[in-house]
Amino acid sequence: MEEIEQAEELVARVAAIDIAKASGMVCVRMPHEDKPGKRVQRVFNTVATSGAILDLADHLICQGVTRVVMEATSTYWKPYFFLLESRGLECWLVNARDVKNVPGRPKTDRLDAVWLAKLTERGMLRPSFVPPKPVRELRDLTRARAVMTHERTRHKQRTEKLLEDAQIKLSTVISDIFGVSGRAMLEALIAGERSPKALADLAHGTIKASHATLAEALTGRFEEHHGFMCRMLLDTVDYLTVQIDKLTARITVRLAELSTAEDGEGPGQGTLMPITDTERLDEIPGVGPHTAQVILAEIGPDMSVFPTAGHLVSWAKLSPRTLQSGGKNTSGPTGKGNPWLRGALGEAAISAARTDTFLGARYRRIVKRRGHMKALVAVARSILVSVWHLMNDPTARYRDLGADFHTRNLDPNRKSRDLVRQLKALGHDVTLTPATA
Repeated sequence: MEEIEQAEELVARVAAIDIAKASGMVCVRMPHEDKPGKRVQRVFNTVATSGAILDLADHLICQGVTRVVMEATSTYWKPYFFLLESRGLECWLVNARDVKNVPGRPKTDRLDAVWLAKLTERGMLRPSFVPPKPVRELRDLTRARAVMTHERTRHKQRTEKLLEDAQIKLSTVISDIFGVSGRAMLEALIAGERSPKALADLAHGTIKASHATLAEALTGRFEEHHGFMCRMLLDTVDYLTVQIDKLTARITVRLAELSTAEDGEGPGQGTLMPITDTERLDEIPGVGPHTAQVILAEIGPDMSVFPTAGHLVSWAKLSPRTLQSGGKNTSGPTGKGNPWLRGALGEAAISAARTDTFLGARYRRIVKRRGHMKALVAVARSILVSVWHLMNDPTARYRDLGADFHTRNLDPNRKSRDLVRQLKALGHDVTLTPATA
């Protein structure tokens, strides 16, 4: 028999907010003034304007509320969270999945607020990670860059489809139709040039296709309509490229300011570390400068939020869940984590899988028995563990263990037993003779 201690009321004075777009239902629960052991609650509605939220903060402070909890409802939680936090209140943002109501009970805004307050006062909730303001601003920049990059790719694909409509097979002979040669040919087509030979002459020396092959691919029916549409698409691609470059420059500046602040100096003062966080993360196979910027923006530079690497990996949903029922253990799906972080780590894992490094060897070991997707998740998890150790220790540097790490640390007797067992399973009699020195 195991004895456990149960605290009836862990938090004395709490407030919970069920948030909608234009309003919020607030439930305040606190001890009864005259009857010990009893609780009183007050439920009221407030509009989602800055003035009303600040008045709510003053009211909660006067009531002695020590914790305010709210669900992550779209982006409508941000005014409540940031304004209440600015007044010194402890704000918790919780996942709606963790606060689901009991099935069969009526669901109203009032009942949801009361249920959330009851869970809060009993300590049955855990807060979500909300980074500080500088990291939130950095997130906005990296996410906007990712969206614009995807949109630029979509416009490039539309341009290729437009060329196919005009029977111009340029993408079959040139790897990048938006390179120097491809862009020169597109500009000439828009300007009215229709001679395949003249268009093929615009190719630079790096093009592997022959002049005759280029001329054949550029033979089509490119009309004035195609030129008009192509001009619009190219202008949009150029505009998005300029915006992406502006975002990248601002991200670089914000990361430098963040690194300076982490060194204990204000932004713009002092000097930066010889090796920045971005450069240290860039040493991990598969992680480039852009990927390092995304990782820093999503998890922040302060690893005290994640006590161990396992906490960070679990938060990113890169660890398979264990499901046990009736003595049977199965591995469940990892779950839905931060899509921006998982996307960046997925791209890094794909790149690392092609390298002759420890991460590449790890991918090749796992893919044979677990499949491509699970092997990529395992590599992404290893990358994130390395990120945690690098960010947790500012002086640490990445050191690759080598593609032969598992071979060097292999138990020869165990490997021999495995190989003998496999040969016997195929119907062979095996006799091992030690080799002479």
